Amino acid sequence: MTPPLLQVKDLTKTFGGLRALSDVTLSINQSEIVGVIGPNGAGKTTLFSHLVGLHKPTSGRIIFDSKDVVGLKPNRIAAAGMVKTFQNVALFLEETVLDNVLIGGLMRHDIPHARDLAKTCLERVGMLSIADKIAKDLSFPERARVEVARALCTEPKILLLDEAMAALNHAEMDDFMNLVRTLRSEGLTIVIIEHHMRAIMSLCDRIIVLNFGKIIAEGAPAEVARHPEVVAAYLGKSFAEGAAP
Repeated sequence: MTPPLLQVKDLTKTFGGLRALSDVTLSINQSEIVGVIGPNGAGKTTLFSHLVGLHKPTSGRIIFDSKDVVGLKPNRIAAAGMVKTFQNVALFLEETVLDNVLIGGLMRHDIPHARDLAKTCLERVGMLSIADKIAKDLSFPERARVEVARALCTEPKILLLDEAMAALNHAEMDDFMNLVRTLRSEGLTIVIIEHHMRAIMSLCDRIIVLNFGKIIAEGAPAEVARHPEVVAAYLGKSFAEGAAP
């Protein structure tokens, strides 16, 4: 049996007297799409930041591709194949789209090869036609796709998407979900934080629910949508009734 691509074991983080994560244990399998949901302040982005080395846990282990990555710097974790996008898209606004994406490729390639890879990644996300556009002139949906392209340019094994569909309308969201499905079909593993329940329920194989830094539920979307603790803490009774068959 193939081991999980990512395993988190008893991950705990305290900031002073605040316990932001508490004994979080989870696993992510190759080529899965897994959603992480929960109320604001539940610890979702904090979890992602620990996975990519932006924070060091108080205790616990993070096993990625059979290696313990706790304590490694973010660039080494990215080089190992785990990267995240940011909730507040952070592009170099005075640079072109192509140059923004090319930066991701420099981790493994020289400039000419990174440029070729950047063009391929822009094509994958449907943004090659605006490769020469200045980043500050992009719409939010365009910026979100460019950031995904930059992450893809690092050639990851697992991609962590933090609120990548925020501020998208329904049509834009459908396009983005199709992109995620395509990336999974190409072998990429994806973990996604998202507040849009329509998207998360239709997109994900499994959903993990955090509340106050703890996992309170995990399972298939339909199962999680009817979990009493999830309904009480996050989804609400009206959503659960709407999700019922």
